[in-house]
Amino acid sequence: MTLFTRSNSARFRTHLTIAVSVAALLAGCAGESGEPDMAATSSVEPQDAFWNAAQELCGRTFAGRLTHGGPSDSVLANSELRMHVRECSPDELRIPFHVGDDRSRTWVLTRTADGLRLKHDHRHEDGSEDSITQYGGDTRSPGTAQRQEFYADSLTAALIPAAQTNVWTIEILADTMFTYALRREGTDRRVRAEFDLRREVDAPPPPWGASP
Repeated sequence: MTLFTRSNSARFRTHLTIAVSVAALLAGCAGESGEPDMAATSSVEPQDAFWNAAQELCGRTFAGRLTHGGPSDSVLANSELRMHVRECSPDELRIPFHVGDDRSRTWVLTRTADGLRLKHDHRHEDGSEDSITQYGGDTRSPGTAQRQEFYADSLTAALIPAAQTNVWTIEILADTMFTYALRREGTDRRVRAEFDLRREVDAPPPPWGASP
């Protein structure tokens, strides 16, 4: 049996102090070496990351093509498609969608208290609103940094009863592709247009109703 003498006690306290100091030093070195401190790190929320990616496209124009559609989408299939991320603010993006010489369409993305919203602003050539305009919907989940889904709202159901089950999808694959898509749940209605983010094109004229 080892007697716990006063001298043993002193040596024990000295060894304990040294051990604690070394542990603290090693912990500090680990932080300085670049190892992640899980308590201190924070990830960007998916919708924030998506919004930031969309903001990075501000002022740029890209050509696209219809990759999926039906007989009613023949105009889209046979026209030059361009999207122009024309107006950007912290809480709103206005993206005119030009179909040939038709400048009636603008996608409007906004941030809300509950997520993100997509609306379709349709105008006549004189700038007046079309009778079918401002339809769209809101996100119901955080989505991902690359993909957000927008479910038809009550205004859409009132304006276009057949579209009350619409789900619009926007995907942004950094420096690669921007996708606008529609599916109508419970039916085979599908539309998808893809825009090449690797190659910018000349900006089109302003959409109808917008200032130069």
